[in-house]
Amino acid sequence: MSVGRIRTSFAFALAFGALAPGLAWSQTVTVVTSFPKELTAAYKAAFEKANPGTKVEILNKGTSAGVAYTREAPAGSRPDVFWASAPDAFEVLAKDGLLEKYDPGVKGIPDKIGNYPINDPQGYYRGQALAGYGIMWNTRYMKAHRLPEPREWADLAKPVYFGHVAISSPSRSGTTHLTVETILQGEGWAKGWSQMLRIAGNCAAITERSFGVPEGVTNGQYGLGLVIDFFGLAAQASGFPVGFVYPSVTAIVPANIGLVAGAKSPEMGKRFIQYTLSPAGQELLLDPKISRLPVLPETYRKAPAGFPDPYGGKIKAKVNFDSNASERRYYLVSSLFDQTITFRHKELVAATKAIDEAAARLARKPNAEAEKLLADARALAFTPVVDEAKMKDDGFVAVFRDTKRDAAKQKQMTALEEHWGNEARRNYERAAELANKAASMAR
Repeated sequence: MSVGRIRTSFAFALAFGALAPGLAWSQTVTVVTSFPKELTAAYKAAFEKANPGTKVEILNKGTSAGVAYTREAPAGSRPDVFWASAPDAFEVLAKDGLLEKYDPGVKGIPDKIGNYPINDPQGYYRGQALAGYGIMWNTRYMKAHRLPEPREWADLAKPVYFGHVAISSPSRSGTTHLTVETILQGEGWAKGWSQMLRIAGNCAAITERSFGVPEGVTNGQYGLGLVIDFFGLAAQASGFPVGFVYPSVTAIVPANIGLVAGAKSPEMGKRFIQYTLSPAGQELLLDPKISRLPVLPETYRKAPAGFPDPYGGKIKAKVNFDSNASERRYYLVSSLFDQTITFRHKELVAATKAIDEAAARLARKPNAEAEKLLADARALAFTPVVDEAKMKDDGFVAVFRDTKRDAAKQKQMTALEEHWGNEARRNYERAAELANKAASMAR
């Protein structure tokens, strides 16, 4: 055969995919996800084995960073799949026109978990697993420090846990954002933020990523942490000395997966989504290293003994999570947390310590005037700088909600953030002063 004919035959084979198996085109699906390596590696290996000649490219990013990455990529060059535990983040993507409707046609998945839709009613994303939020602790650490096991979020606000707790920031972690939102929705804006500020005042650290909390608890760096359930369940199943509990004020919501609009390989993205929802894909969630709750009820028949089944009523979740409310204030809640907690953590911790010490002294030696000072200190330290009335103002919320802000709105947002941060610092410093004065009066 002449060189020309060889070239022609080779070109024909390229055009119609008729190469020998060893020379087959490698088809790649790119997945942006916040999930840990234990999960993504399992799905990558299983999908590639089930689809010879394919490759799964995992881009591991925090949820907020993943949203930004997807938004900034030009159409035609975007990743194919977005996969995370944050339905409110998917709402943001859908409203930005960054998700494409796709129905994988998988049968047997219920429409709802409790009152919450498992799949987006508009068809832009699907529930791939279920998730709850809770408290994880290191049993050896707790015993060494003689700490009681918690049962509710409110327990973590108690002085006994000062310096022993860890949490991430909702601006860095979609699962932390959902945890904070669950508390705010379950307790109400004012009480929820007061509880959140008190818990943060007990925290030894605000970690860079959500992974930092369970890792720190598992290795004994922290005693307790606020986590999405699979971190605690997987650590328990893997034999680590940890405990985990779902507080009554929790929610069960889907971890979602969606096809990105303007993706590089949308057909590959569809195949990957379909696989994750298939019986084989759902069974991977039962792996002890993963320990996630499947959306396909029949999968629980193969679950190990004691595995939580949200369809069987074993998880009592009081919060009917409102993803629309969460999406509406998504960026505002994250910003408020950072300005008053993440960036002012040192001052918040100092105020919390002073308040606890004053309360302990007054318990031994009561003093009415000092008690009033202490009440004022608590109000300063544990009252949110944005009240609920402001949250009902659509114009105010829109300053943070708009993804494409003009210069005027950007300036307004920056000014608000600076004001919150300064007000929080002044409040914490004044709270510490009042608490110290109250303590001195109890001597």
